[in-house]
Amino acid sequence: MKILLLGKNGQLGWELQRALAPLGEIFAPDREQGGDLEDIGRLTDMAVESGAHVIVNAAAYTAVDKAEAPEEQERCMAVNAGAPAALAMVARETGALLVHYSSDYVFDGSGDMPRDEEAGPGAESLYGESKAAGDFSIETSGCAHLILRTSWVYAARGGNFAKTMLRLAQEREEIKVVADQIGAPTGAELLADVTAHMVRHTLVNPTLSGLYNVVASGETSWHGYAQHVIEAARARGLPIRVKAENVRAIPTADYPTPATRPLNSRLSIEKLRRTFGLTPPHWTVGVDRMLEEILRP
Repeated sequence: MKILLLGKNGQLGWELQRALAPLGEIFAPDREQGGDLEDIGRLTDMAVESGAHVIVNAAAYTAVDKAEAPEEQERCMAVNAGAPAALAMVARETGALLVHYSSDYVFDGSGDMPRDEEAGPGAESLYGESKAAGDFSIETSGCAHLILRTSWVYAARGGNFAKTMLRLAQEREEIKVVADQIGAPTGAELLADVTAHMVRHTLVNPTLSGLYNVVASGETSWHGYAQHVIEAARARGLPIRVKAENVRAIPTADYPTPATRPLNSRLSIEKLRRTFGLTPPHWTVGVDRMLEEILRP
């Protein structure tokens, strides 16, 4: 089986190269080989010529605040909406299974209940609008697909929130962190492993095709996430300067950004449990595993 993987150098793409390897031969093109999502014509030709049985799109425009600038909006929409639509057409024509990743930003962040897969989008940012448009194009294309909607993705490789908190905790005596945005930190490693499981089963049973929320179990705020990371690092002997009581909780209103962040990023994983028999571990399990890797002497 041939697998076309786009976005190989991202946090998720890196983990997917490992997780998908047992399923077949992976072709992971760089931009020069046709993997540029801004060059949709060349991307489409490359995808057809690859002869892939599975197309995995782990590439995206993720500069959430930058996307609000007028000069960036067209690029964001092209990568997050135009390219997925084109890949869906390829998948429909070739019979390939398309795997794509969505975001909690497609919702307006209202309420305090987890949203399921039937919830309608209501994005409050250009990035969120672009992701919702990409999802819609795939869902209405007629191709076999798996859309994995997730939130707060991190990995040991590359920059992430935890690493930023660890750096600040060693430099400052006080840190202010937003406490009214609630979600589930979800590891790229977990997403990649779940993807491989879902792909294997969907190739055997195409009726499993569809949209699924895939996040770690449990919930926390960015403030709670920061506290967990800092205390875990302190317990491992890292020279933490900030005291526990000086990790200050602040509202989103006190930390304005160009793009609106959803306050409620809770996503229900009941459909994933019911359909694939998978229950992702609590968010602290993956975060602790990441910390063990990045803090290893």
